[in-house]
Amino acid sequence: MKRPSILRPLQRWITASILLGFLVALTAAITLPTHAQTTDTLHQVKKIYVDPITGKSDSTAARKLIIDNLQKDHTVQIVDDPTQADAILQVRMETWVRGYVSVNPRSTSGYPAYGGFLSAQLLGKGGDLLWSNIVTPSRYASSGIRHDLADQIAHKLLVALTSSPSKGPVRILKAAGATFPAPLYLAWIESFRQHRPDIQITYNSIGSEAGLEQLHDSKVTFAASDVALSDAYMRQMPVKLLQFATVLGAIVPVYNLPQIGNNLRFTPEILANIYLGNIRSWDDPAIRAVNHGVPLPSAPIVIIHRNDGSGTTFAFTDFLSKTNPDWKATVGSGTTVKWPVGKGVQGNDGVAASVAETPNSIGYTELTYAIQRQLSYGIVRNAAGNFMQANLATLAAAAIAPHGTSAIASSLTNAPGKYAYPITSFTWLLVPESIPDPVTKSAVADFLEWILTAGQKEVSALAYHPLPKETVTRELQMLAAFKAK
Repeated sequence: MKRPSILRPLQRWITASILLGFLVALTAAITLPTHAQTTDTLHQVKKIYVDPITGKSDSTAARKLIIDNLQKDHTVQIVDDPTQADAILQVRMETWVRGYVSVNPRSTSGYPAYGGFLSAQLLGKGGDLLWSNIVTPSRYASSGIRHDLADQIAHKLLVALTSSPSKGPVRILKAAGATFPAPLYLAWIESFRQHRPDIQITYNSIGSEAGLEQLHDSKVTFAASDVALSDAYMRQMPVKLLQFATVLGAIVPVYNLPQIGNNLRFTPEILANIYLGNIRSWDDPAIRAVNHGVPLPSAPIVIIHRNDGSGTTFAFTDFLSKTNPDWKATVGSGTTVKWPVGKGVQGNDGVAASVAETPNSIGYTELTYAIQRQLSYGIVRNAAGNFMQANLATLAAAAIAPHGTSAIASSLTNAPGKYAYPITSFTWLLVPESIPDPVTKSAVADFLEWILTAGQKEVSALAYHPLPKETVTRELQMLAAFKAK
C-alpha cells in the first residue's frame, strides 16, 4: 500500500503498510451497532447509570463527555446510583497515535494522527444485553478524538432509545460462544439486521465451551465454537447438530517487549518449551538462535493463558501437540488443559489486555485482538520450515494447503503449505438439525445463507479470511437440506 507523503507512520509494531491497512479496514467495518433486543425493551429505559470507563485512555474525561452528550437530549436521566437505574452503560475506550502529519515530508515532527475505538453495551437490570455499539474516529471530525467518539456513541444510543417500535413481529435469535470470531460476528449481525430488520440477533462471546453448554441447556438458538465437534461429543447433545464453518482466523503469540517491536521469531519448540516452563528468560539461547541481532532482555518470561473453555486454546494446543512430542505427552490439546505454568485469564480480549498491561509477558490470542490492542505479535515457523507472519495472504495459503480443507470439520493447524501461517483455524456455528418453530428455523436459515454469501465479503476487513469456495459450496448444500426438512 502506497503511503501519502504527509504521513510518517510509527514503526513500533508491524510493517506500516500492513498495520495501517488493517486499521483502515477495521474503521470501515465496525462503526455500527452490533447487538439489539426489541425496540420495545429499549423504550422502557428512562434512567441510565454510566459505569467508569475501562481502557488506557483518559477514562474520567471520556465518561463525562458521554454523560454530557446524553443529558443534552433530555430523553433519559443519568443517575449516580446504579441501583436506581433502568440500565447500565458499560464503555471501553482505546486511543493511540497512528503516525504524524506534516506538510513537509522531510520534517521530523508533525501533528499526531490518532486511531482508536469506543465500544459500549447497555445492560438491563437482570444483566441482559439491550444494545451495543462500537465506533471509530470520524474521517472529518473537527473535535478531538475523545469528543468525536463520545459524540458518536451518545448519538447512536439516543437514536436506539427513541426509534419507532417495529410495526411487524420481530424474531429474536440468541447465540453465544467463541470469542475468536466475536468482532466479525458482531459486525455481521448488524449488517444482517439492515438487510432483515425483522430478525434481531444477540451474541454473547463467553467462550466456545460455555456457548455449547448453553446450547445443550436450550438457552440459545445456536452456538459458536472454534472446535469442530467430534461424533462422541455430538452424541452427548440432546439434539443432533449441524456444523457450519463460517470463517478462518489466526492465533498469534503476543508479547510485551517494547524495546523489541514486532516480528520476533518463534519455532514450535520455543513456544512449547515456554509454556512447559523449560524456557524461562527472554534471552534464552533457543530464542536468541532464531532472532539474530535482536536485543533480547535478560528478563523472566511472564506467561499468560486462557483459563476458560476456549476454542482458541484448542487450536493453540493442537498446534503444539502436532509439532512437539513432549507437549503432546505431558499437556496435549483441548479447550481446557492443565497448564504447567502461567497465569490464567478469560477470553481472547482478556489475554490481550493482560499482555498489554504486563511487561515481559507472552500470550496467545486471535489476530484481530492483537491489532486492536496494538500488541506486538511474532512470526511462527511453519511445517515447511519458513517463518510466517499472520496476515490475509498466509491465512489463504493455509486454506488451500493440500490436506482437504473442503472438509467442514478439518483442522488447519500446521498446514503443509510453503507460505501457510501454521496456527490457522476454522470457526463454526452449531445449529440444531431440527428446529420445531418454522419461523425461527427460517430466520436461522436466512442468517446462515447470508453469512455464506454476502457475509463472506466483509471478513477481510477484520483480518479474517473467507471460507474456501469448496467449503461454501458444501455448506450451501447442507443448508438446502436443512431448509427442506
